[in-house]
Amino acid sequence: MDTLYDHMPILSRGRHRNPRKGACFMELASYLAGERWSDHPACTHPLLAGLARLVNDHTTDEGRGRLVPLVPSIIGLRGDDLRIDARLALRAVTTALPVAAADRQLALAVSVLAAEEMLARLDGRPAALEERSRWAFAQAPHAAEAARRFSRASKITEKGFRRYAAPNAVQLSVVGIAQACVPDPDGMLHDLLVAAIAECEALIPRAHPRADSATAPSRPAASAGAAGGPSRR
Repeated sequence: MDTLYDHMPILSRGRHRNPRKGACFMELASYLAGERWSDHPACTHPLLAGLARLVNDHTTDEGRGRLVPLVPSIIGLRGDDLRIDARLALRAVTTALPVAAADRQLALAVSVLAAEEMLARLDGRPAALEERSRWAFAQAPHAAEAARRFSRASKITEKGFRRYAAPNAVQLSVVGIAQACVPDPDGMLHDLLVAAIAECEALIPRAHPRADSATAPSRPAASAGAAGGPSRR
């Protein structure tokens, strides 16, 4: 694997026209999966890919190098089960809520309730907070109380959850962690991505084997270090 990493594009922020210009996390995944060069490859669930792009773009150059070994593990994780979206959103918001700035906490707490309600609906059971959600709410009690009042009058469709609520929850979470006053936001973002991959592995049969032993396509060689790059959007 060390030899493989030594011949991959440099991991950096934003989109890149080709491997010579560098790669974001998902562009590197497309490269290893043998797909057309893209930051939206077919090899990964769209919300997990979105989380990976956000973590890539909001991690420092120094922290981004730690993400490289995670790239093969994201390949082949794809599926249509809405539980995947709900689990990813719930993992992100329960990670961010305890550390995010106060002005972000209400939206994060509402997202916790939306993800929990969606999981309960899909499982055909009454809505109830899981242990991790109860812990996150205990760290932000004022936001939790306000979210409960707000959510009584708010119900979301499954289509709306997938298209808007879940992606917005993930984006808000990553930005909230990146800007939080914590000792190691890079470490938190790294660990969030690791946990999100594990959530998907528990729900998704892999479309093909992991790329752990893959050989990178014959393209311009570059070290796998981290470097600055343009903004994605």
